[in-house]
Amino acid sequence: MKEFDRRKFIKSVTAAGVGMSIVGSPIMSVGKSLQKKTTVGVIGLDTSHSTAFTKAINDPDGGADVSDFEVIAAYPWGSRNIKASGERIPGYTEEMVKMGVEIVDSIDELLTKVDVVLLETNDGNPHLEQALPVMKAGKPMFIDKPITGSLKDAVAIIEASKQYNTPIFSSSSLRYMESAQAVRNDNTIGEVLGADTFSPASLEESHPDLFWYGIHGVEILYTVMGAGCQTVTRTHTEGTDVVVGTWDKDRIGTFRGIRNGRGGYGGTAYGSEDIATLGPYGGYRPLVVNILEFFRTGISPVDLDETLEIYAFMEAADESKRQGGLPVNIDDVLSKARA
Repeated sequence: MKEFDRRKFIKSVTAAGVGMSIVGSPIMSVGKSLQKKTTVGVIGLDTSHSTAFTKAINDPDGGADVSDFEVIAAYPWGSRNIKASGERIPGYTEEMVKMGVEIVDSIDELLTKVDVVLLETNDGNPHLEQALPVMKAGKPMFIDKPITGSLKDAVAIIEASKQYNTPIFSSSSLRYMESAQAVRNDNTIGEVLGADTFSPASLEESHPDLFWYGIHGVEILYTVMGAGCQTVTRTHTEGTDVVVGTWDKDRIGTFRGIRNGRGGYGGTAYGSEDIATLGPYGGYRPLVVNILEFFRTGISPVDLDETLEIYAFMEAADESKRQGGLPVNIDDVLSKARA
C-alpha cells in the first residue's frame, strides 16, 4: 500500500481551492478558542468514527454537553496492514481538514497541542504502541473498539494506564443503547437473570474472531449482564457463531454473531420482574457524550475490569472453537494472557 504523504495531500487540497480557508485563517480562529475549550486530538483516520465523533464534538449547535470541547488536531495513521482500512485514510483526512482540524506528522506532535485523545485507529494491533506515549504524557484517552488486537495487549494497556496514572476508557457505542442502559441502571426488569444478544460478526484475519465486529453484540451482552462470566462455549459455522456464557448465580448469557442474511443489533434481557427488548441502536452521540464526561471527570464509566473481561470472553470463545466447542474457563485465558 502506498504511504500516505500528509504534506502532498495538504498541497493538493490547497491547489483545489480549499487552501487558505482550511489551513489559513480558521486555524487561527480555532487557536483563539483554546483557552475556553478542552482540546481534543485524534489518532487514526482509517475509520468513519474519527469524522463522526469530530462532527458531533465540533458542532456549534451540538448542545451544552459537547460545547466545552473541540477537536483541533489529528494524526492520520491508522492501520498500515489492513488494506481496506488504510485506503480510507486520504478521504477521512480530507474531511477532517475541511472541518478545520490540523493534520500532524506524529503522535508526539499531536500531544503538544491537545489536552485529551481519541484513539480511533480501526486496527487494534497498533493500539498499545500508539497508546503508550499518550499515557506517558498523562493525557486522558478514549480507545475505540477493539481496545487492542489481542487479550495479551489488552492486559498490557490496562496495566500501563495504572502505571502511568492516566485514565482510559474503551467501549462500543452499542453499550449506550437506551434500552440496554435502562436495564442496567434503572432496574426496569428487576434482577437480570439472563440475556441473548446479536450483532454482525464479520471476521478479520489479523484479529481474534469476535474482536473485529462481534464486539458490538458482546458489549450489549455485558451491558445488561455485567461482569462475572465464568465459562464460555462456542458453536461456529461459516455464517453464524453462537457463544454461551455461564455467569455467577447460574445465569446464562448468549451472543449470536451474524455473517449470513440480514444483520442488526439487539437482543432480549430476562429479569426477575419483566423481559425487555434491547434496541434499537441510537447512533454515536450517547457514546460521545459519555466520552466527554469521562474527560471531565477522569473516571471511566465502564470499570476496566469489566472491559478486560469482555475481551477475555471473546478470547475464550476462540479457544472453545479451537477445542471443538468445549467449555473454556475465563480465568484460565486471563492467566495465560498475563503470563
